[in-house]
Amino acid sequence: MTTEQNLASGLDWQVSDVICTAGAGDKPFEEEHGNFCVAAVTGGTFRYRTSQGTAMLAPGAILLGNPGACYECGHEHGAGDRCLSFHFTPAYMERVVADVPGAKRLGFAAPRLPPLPALAPLLAEAEAARETGDSEAFEEFGLRLAGAVVAAGSDAGPADRTPSSRDQKRVAEAVRRIELEAEQPLSLTALADSTATSPYHFLRIFRHVAGMTPYQFLLRTRLHRAAVRLRSSGMPISTIAFDAGFNDLSTFNRRFRREMGEAPGNYRAKAIPGKM
Repeated sequence: MTTEQNLASGLDWQVSDVICTAGAGDKPFEEEHGNFCVAAVTGGTFRYRTSQGTAMLAPGAILLGNPGACYECGHEHGAGDRCLSFHFTPAYMERVVADVPGAKRLGFAAPRLPPLPALAPLLAEAEAARETGDSEAFEEFGLRLAGAVVAAGSDAGPADRTPSSRDQKRVAEAVRRIELEAEQPLSLTALADSTATSPYHFLRIFRHVAGMTPYQFLLRTRLHRAAVRLRSSGMPISTIAFDAGFNDLSTFNRRFRREMGEAPGNYRAKAIPGKM
């Protein structure tokens, strides 16, 4: 009745695409959350009952689960649902709570968050990554989602304090590392570790200082270098894409068109004659 496909995972976190085909005639059964669960509903509806209460979940809502909590999901009002389910260990969530201004509680008091306008862009990005197989993006999506959920349940305000000189230096160091190793797999955790900060704090200060997330900066760096090589060399487009750090040509083509406004081949065709 339920299929679960692992999309990506790392130290203390994991994300799955969960599809349930249960209907009104199927009796719900009790399950248990092994870790913290933050699941974005992307299709269908279902009733979720846990120790925090009972709620009806629909697309855009966020299911919240605490470690060790038993729960049931029922489909009395319609068959099937689909979720992007993020799982975080207590140690992971402790680090997030410590870095969210105003957050004091570890653990969810409610069974769900309703659809929130502030989360809509992030959930759309995550769902698009699921459809395109962009597994590199999920580490960042998960951390952003965990922070947003913790902030929504606290008195945290939307504004961040201006990063300290030390934090600005950390961001500068991370930017230099991305520039040097852009073609390599660079996880958010690895970048945070290299600056001696927690992943959530690093993500927050990087966005504040650089105006974009580390993953967005990494993609932009890769695409910029690919664009330069398209104009300055006659190497095959596939070779340029792989050398820049993209795992497959279709992902590169899609990302390049979105960033540059045209396909790589068309971009190359506009090169000045005699330069290739």
